[in-house]
Amino acid sequence: MSRTAPPTYTRTLGDFELSILSDGTYVLDGGTMFGVIPKSLWSKKVEVDERNLYRCGLNSLLVRTGRQNILVETGAGNKLNEKMVGIYETQAQLLSSLESVGLSPEDIHIVINTHLHFDHCGWNTVHRDGKAVPTFPNAKYYAPRGEYEHGKLQLERDRISYIPDNYEPLIAAGQMELTEGDREIVPGVSVAVYPGHTRTMQAVIVSSGGKTCCYISDIIPTTAHTELAWGMSFDLFPLETIESKRRYYARAVPEKWLTVFTHDHATPWGVIESSKPGRYAVAAGS
Repeated sequence: MSRTAPPTYTRTLGDFELSILSDGTYVLDGGTMFGVIPKSLWSKKVEVDERNLYRCGLNSLLVRTGRQNILVETGAGNKLNEKMVGIYETQAQLLSSLESVGLSPEDIHIVINTHLHFDHCGWNTVHRDGKAVPTFPNAKYYAPRGEYEHGKLQLERDRISYIPDNYEPLIAAGQMELTEGDREIVPGVSVAVYPGHTRTMQAVIVSSGGKTCCYISDIIPTTAHTELAWGMSFDLFPLETIESKRRYYARAVPEKWLTVFTHDHATPWGVIESSKPGRYAVAAGS
């Protein structure tokens, strides 16, 4: 276990129990987090330090269905080299966070990755005796096939984001299933493709008792990104990010879905509302 566990957030969703688990925080340049949006605008919503670094959350979602424990995303993990730890200031707290809700890695039955960037699947594996092995030995892992295929290309634009030890050993062992398109994983938990950040990034939709929660991942990474045009410079297809948001809001807003914000260290989830056509924000107290 590493360091003191960050606070967790828990609530019920129908017959399910949901908890936000945290791998701590990491830092990214403020400009990269908001792409073409001018600093004069985004700085009204978030704070950066004297280096222009924005402290981001690494939020995972734990779903307890009563039958299975499902973990959505596994943070940045503890396998980054010394240089990357120095750059991103990662904290590797997910296992401590899991322990704080009374579970061990052996208690996880399913792990779902929305995509395979290192800050979303780092704890998929750990290094043991110089070899990457599953952190969650009893879990079935799921990730988009398109993500795996793209990561293999090791393109200059984003090869730093894809670390094979996070997924290759799981695929080789048959422990990770590569998904294609929208599908149900187990009753009440499904994945749906929302392109933009990457071509095949998937959201995880959890439904029980007539209520819905969605881990929309990097389509809406923080509460500051709810506006349609506010995206990250990391998005490979920024115009598709906008269209994915529009499609998401068409259901999530009228149906009052609970949205998980993967990189918001202060507000990990909330209900998004529309004050007028085309304008969106997180509802107070949601």
